Amino acid sequence: MKVAIFGVGLIGGSMAIDLKGRGFASEVLGVTRTERSAKKALELGLVDRIVTKDEAIAEADVIVLCVPVNILVEELKYVLDNVHHAVVTDMGSTKYNIVEAVRGHPKRSRFVAAHPMAGTENSGPEAAFSGLFDNKVCILCDANDADFDAVEKVEQLFHTLKMNIKYMDAKSHDIHAAYISHVSHISSFVLASTVLEKEKDEEAILEMAGGGFESTVRLAKSSPEMWSQIFEQNKENILEVMDTYIEKMYHFRNLVNKNKFTELAGFMSQANEIKKILK
Repeated sequence: MKVAIFGVGLIGGSMAIDLKGRGFASEVLGVTRTERSAKKALELGLVDRIVTKDEAIAEADVIVLCVPVNILVEELKYVLDNVHHAVVTDMGSTKYNIVEAVRGHPKRSRFVAAHPMAGTENSGPEAAFSGLFDNKVCILCDANDADFDAVEKVEQLFHTLKMNIKYMDAKSHDIHAAYISHVSHISSFVLASTVLEKEKDEEAILEMAGGGFESTVRLAKSSPEMWSQIFEQNKENILEVMDTYIEKMYHFRNLVNKNKFTELAGFMSQANEIKKILK
């Protein structure tokens, strides 16, 4: 089984380690956009060979697209235009625009849209590590539009990564991703910006920062380039989520401003119900 990974960064590199190490792939081919990434991926042993796009398409049994979302559609179309029997999947954080872009493509059935809900605030080949995907959730979108054998192969791939697979239509995925993933990053970026604006003393920040602050702003260390592209792709849903978030923030502020602390405790008690979902 030859697996070609387009984009050997945190996601692609971590996937490469475990697909090879756990026996899914006999050989992992890497396709990178820069000479530096290619050199680092080989140096770290993430891939067996660095090849061109066309070489990867010709040789691979499974092609995994881990490229930035702003070029993912273009890359996917190119792969589908030239692929024969290989299975193609992607790791994009948004799904609707992607599946719509290739809905009428003659090779659409060889493509399985996927989103593994895993990652860290770090990026690049150096950030890759074994076990990134273990026990995380992977969403397969519009699986009925793909061939049975293609879906089966992608399921096998994610089971090898020890992921729990869920199924969803692409439009619903993007709405849920906006609430569960994207707004968390927005909140983190905004909080970090707020603290940096009001607290100029970096030493004081380091001395007073507890676990709560660190865990809340951790996501603000994520790649601005990558996340601005994700926000662009999911703009409509993100704006809806932000409106709801701002509404809740204003309500919280009004309760504090009007000294309604009993009601504030009730509001926070309602929020505590999330404990029933997140153990």
